[in-house]
Amino acid sequence: MTASAAAPFAAWLRGLQEEICSAVAAVDGGSFVTDPWTKGEGEVLQGEGVTRILENGAVFERAGCGFSHVRGPKLPPSATQHRPQLAGAPFEAMGVSLVFHPRNPYAPTVHMNVRMIAAGHPGEVPVCWFGGGMDLTPVYGFEDDARHFHQACRDALAPYGDDKYPRFKQWCDEYFFLKHRQEARGIGGVFFDDFSELGMERSAAMTQALGAAFLGAYMPILARRQDLPYGERERAFQLYRRGRYVEFNLVWDRGTHFGLQSGGRTESILLSMPPQAAWSYRHTPEPGSAEAQLTEHFLVPRAWI
Repeated sequence: MTASAAAPFAAWLRGLQEEICSAVAAVDGGSFVTDPWTKGEGEVLQGEGVTRILENGAVFERAGCGFSHVRGPKLPPSATQHRPQLAGAPFEAMGVSLVFHPRNPYAPTVHMNVRMIAAGHPGEVPVCWFGGGMDLTPVYGFEDDARHFHQACRDALAPYGDDKYPRFKQWCDEYFFLKHRQEARGIGGVFFDDFSELGMERSAAMTQALGAAFLGAYMPILARRQDLPYGERERAFQLYRRGRYVEFNLVWDRGTHFGLQSGGRTESILLSMPPQAAWSYRHTPEPGSAEAQLTEHFLVPRAWI
């Protein structure tokens, strides 16, 4: 990747992180801890990043948003399964990734990531591709929340082809799936990876459009749910569902694997973890309950719009 190509995208990523964190802090009333970091000589990766995290807030129990821009000598296995010709190639990667865990069980957890990766063997022109998406993970499902989130995703992608939303929605449904549980993680959204089919400039623009749509997709949902009354039953179910979130991130998530396999900064890679979670042996929701509705109605892939 040339410096002229990387620098504008990296600058946009930094601006996106600042915009999102400012909006979240304004809603929560708390402040993010800002933790800049660098990786230099003697380390597997070289580069820099900024991890920003808000914990124990009025609205968010934990909200993490990280920017990273790193270079490494060898693409990890998680990044070469679709590009075997690049196995062992030096690479450059940059992105913003966030996961927000609200305090109120009726307010859904949300994830968003946008990234660019370039790799090539010495003497070859680097191959550049993009990836990202956003998905919603409710504890208690609401039809209007799901429709709003998916509509925002479709609107963001519409200028880049009518095929993008249905393709990326299906990709999201298939990707954010706990295979060992045969269960979806949430109500989905959109997800794409190894993407360059529109050419570099337009593929970058599509990725940026999705990142820019995040606040409009999520914040109205948060506003509707953050102050709803709840009790011990709802809190217990929230912690149980967070256990599923942890399982996916550690067992199946390629981003987590990429970061750990490439020698990334563990503390920043695991910012997606909830502050509290729980597991219950053979948990069975009461038939007809709102808890049962989640798995029977909302965690079944469907057309929301």
